Amino acid sequence: MRSEASDRALLDECDVETYRASGPGGQNVNTRDTAVRLRHRPSGIVVTCQKERTQLRNKELALDELRRRLAERRRHRKPRRWTAVPARVKAKIRENKQRRKEKKRSRRTPRIGE
Repeated sequence: MRSEASDRALLDECDVETYRASGPGGQNVNTRDTAVRLRHRPSGIVVTCQKERTQLRNKELALDELRRRLAERRRHRKPRRWTAVPARVKAKIRENKQRRKEKKRSRRTPRIGE
């Protein structure tokens, strides 16, 4: 699915930034810029990855995530159709509302003269 040429083409559309990762990993994480942040210029999507110990592997994972997000953005979603709330559901909502009202009313302190 993925080739080196397609990786290069996608990277050409991105600003690649490396930085020091945080979290577990010891000296390797503390001294090397292994984390990768990709900013896809055309879409504005930002992807970061600091899961692995090597910058190359993090870049590959970030590219995979960027591809996934771009595919999600291209996917056409059907518009939602408006549907009426069934009468049975409306009745149940009304019942629950009445029950809540009575429960709250029973918690009140009684007023003098009522």
